[in-house]
Order: sequence, then C-alpha cells, then structure tokens
Amino acid sequence: MPIIEIFVLIQVGSAIGALATIAIVVFTAILGTWMLRSQGLSTLNKARNRMSGGEIPAFQLMEGLALAVGGALLLTPGFVTDAIGFACLLPPTRHLLVNAISKRVSIAGMAAGATASGTRESYSQTSGKKAGNSAKRPAAGQGDVIEGEYTRKD
Repeated sequence: MPIIEIFVLIQVGSAIGALATIAIVVFTAILGTWMLRSQGLSTLNKARNRMSGGEIPAFQLMEGLALAVGGALLLTPGFVTDAIGFACLLPPTRHLLVNAISKRVSIAGMAAGATASGTRESYSQTSGKKAGNSAKRPAAGQGDVIEGEYTRKD
C-alpha cells in the first residue's frame, strides 16, 4: 500500500504541483476529521436510542468500527487511503459495507445487525435509509415442532 500511495502522490504532484498536492492532502485530513466527528456523534445517538429501547446496537457498533477505520485512513497521507476512508465515512457506502460484513460475521451468537428482538436492520442501497426489518426469528428451543415417523430407503 505505501508503494501505491507514493506512486499516486508523485503522479498527482507532477500534474498539479507539490504545494497543491500537499494542500489537498491536508484538506482531506481536516474534512475527514470533521466528518468523523459528525458521523460518529450520529451513530452514537442511534446506539443510545436502541439501547434505551432494550435492543442491542450491533449494527451501530459495526458502523462505529467502520468510522474508526475510515478516520484513521483519512489521517494517513495519500489519495488511495483517502478514497477508502471517505467510503467508510459516507453513510450510503458505509451502510453497504456494514451490511456486506454483517452477512458474514456473527456477534455473540446472533447475526450482526440483529437486535435483542431478533430482527435485522436493512438499508436501501440507493438512499441509505432503513428499508425495514426482516421477519422475527424464533428463539432457541421455540418454534414449530413437527412430529412424525420416517423410514430410510437406500
């Protein structure tokens, strides 16, 4: 990654000049810090609201992790890390990222993004708004019981 960053910085620097390149890198760090603060506070408030409602804010915790990674990448000088960092900070791309990860990761025995009531948040890919909850999953040991007999035929 450092080699790619150095290459891109040299290419941009030769195209627009060294001072302009440095100014852009500093500007993205300042913009990223401001975005991290505002998005982080928003995510923290969502998590508090879910906890006060008796739900587990697993999705918001994963968003917080994406925000932390994005913030660290934006503070790292370079254009490639800035692009990845902004993708982690912008709500639509962050929701896509967290939804993709939540399909593969489980937290404490429940699907990531699941709440205490067993529902999962889903976000629209175009608007980044909550699309709704999926059907509730029965808790362990509950649900329909089907009794019957079977014979195995080989």
